[in-house]
Amino acid sequence: MRFFRLIKIHTIAFRFGLDEFFPDHGWARILRAPIKLVTFWRKLDRPRAERLRLALEALGPIFIKFGQMLSTRRDLLPNDIADELAKLQDQVPPFSSSLVLTTLERIYGKSVNEVFLRFEHEPIASASVAQVHFAVLHDNSEVAVKVLRPGIAKVIANDIALMETGAWLVEALLPDGKRLKPREVVSEFAHHLDDELDLLQEASNCSQLRRNFLDSPLLLVPEVYWDYCDSGVMVMQRVKGTPISHVSKLREQGIDIPKLARMGVEIFFTQVFRDGYFHADMHPGNIFVGEDGRYIAVDFGIMGTLTDEDKNYLAQNFLAFFDRDYRRVAQAHVEAGWAPKDTRVDDFENAIRAVCEPIFDRPLKEISFGRVLFRLFQTSREFHVEVQPQLVMLQKTLLNVEGLGRDLDPELDLWTTANPHLGSWMSEQIGWRGMLHRIQKEAPNWAVMLPQFPRLMYQNLNENRTQELEKRMAELLIEEKRQTRLLFILSILIISLIVWQVWP
Repeated sequence: MRFFRLIKIHTIAFRFGLDEFFPDHGWARILRAPIKLVTFWRKLDRPRAERLRLALEALGPIFIKFGQMLSTRRDLLPNDIADELAKLQDQVPPFSSSLVLTTLERIYGKSVNEVFLRFEHEPIASASVAQVHFAVLHDNSEVAVKVLRPGIAKVIANDIALMETGAWLVEALLPDGKRLKPREVVSEFAHHLDDELDLLQEASNCSQLRRNFLDSPLLLVPEVYWDYCDSGVMVMQRVKGTPISHVSKLREQGIDIPKLARMGVEIFFTQVFRDGYFHADMHPGNIFVGEDGRYIAVDFGIMGTLTDEDKNYLAQNFLAFFDRDYRRVAQAHVEAGWAPKDTRVDDFENAIRAVCEPIFDRPLKEISFGRVLFRLFQTSREFHVEVQPQLVMLQKTLLNVEGLGRDLDPELDLWTTANPHLGSWMSEQIGWRGMLHRIQKEAPNWAVMLPQFPRLMYQNLNENRTQELEKRMAELLIEEKRQTRLLFILSILIISLIVWQVWP
């Protein structure tokens, strides 16, 4: 199955002329002539950007998601390709309405007209894994109905299998393949894709994020209608807003665009450092702006989580970066075990400074996190820093946030905007407020444990006494066996001596 999928990938790539994207030197130049000879039949009359988009659509959901991520990186792509890939965010060709109705009737066990007062057959949005239809419930609540694409699980399973094979080859063949942990990264990606294929899981993600931002002036998250949800369908409140990519329309509505850009940064850092739970698919197709100026989030299939240890490490690194304390950044890597213990901190500090110092005091339009991350990756490889798979989604989300901020306000100062939120979080974690918060958090456990403390202590002392007694008995048995062996050997020697004396 993997072999046939690999053949399909190559066939589609050549059919749409993606070999034109290869660099025109080295082995690529040698292969260009044979490829043209074999693919003489293809018609390449469409623009290259359109052909790339069509190829990604033909290859399926994982490749579409790759295109979605690339569409936010206008600093790395020509404008024609970035504009065309942006269509992948919510303009993937839909599947037929008859399949939608069949799926819903199978799930609900009755006709769509019995479930909904009104159901719109034409989808409002179609993405790589599912598509969305508007509907009205019998109590006149306006809702959005998300329906999973039929047969999508099998397609994704095949692509993940190919990615796992590729990761194994990278780990086996590249000199630093094991350090990069490609199989763990693929496993993490596959885990999030599994969540996307279960719309009940997505509904629970949406519900959790809504609870985190309930009554927030920054972000609106739709309500979930649990009675209508299933693993193959999700029904949530219909929200009305303007796509965040329509900047000119937002200006016409009187939205403060620079403020909107700052709010996006605040939402990101609030999710990461306050909650440790963040929307990890923040491309423009998933973000809208309401009439009140709040962000509106949709599509909760990919969410990221961070432990307290991850949050503390990240906050220390961000603050150290903002303060240009590169030595602290280097030490944090070594202390966390991400860099070898024998790493020369001063050399690592100098390497990090060479990457990061040029980007400070510049507006976002003059900074490319893509290039900064690439240089940091090169530095990490030089110092044998291990890739942390649990942070892959965070890195992807940070790039998405940069792309959104760049489109909204190229003059945005990311450092100035983020620093107060990080400083506040750190003071809550390591200051007196943090200590008070931890006491309040642990107080219920203490209330349960304190009355049991005398009994637990008695049990512990009893167990220790029993263990000591058992240990002493075992030592006595060993000593007795040793003495028995010595007595036996001594008896043999004495008998041998007597026999030797009396033997004629």
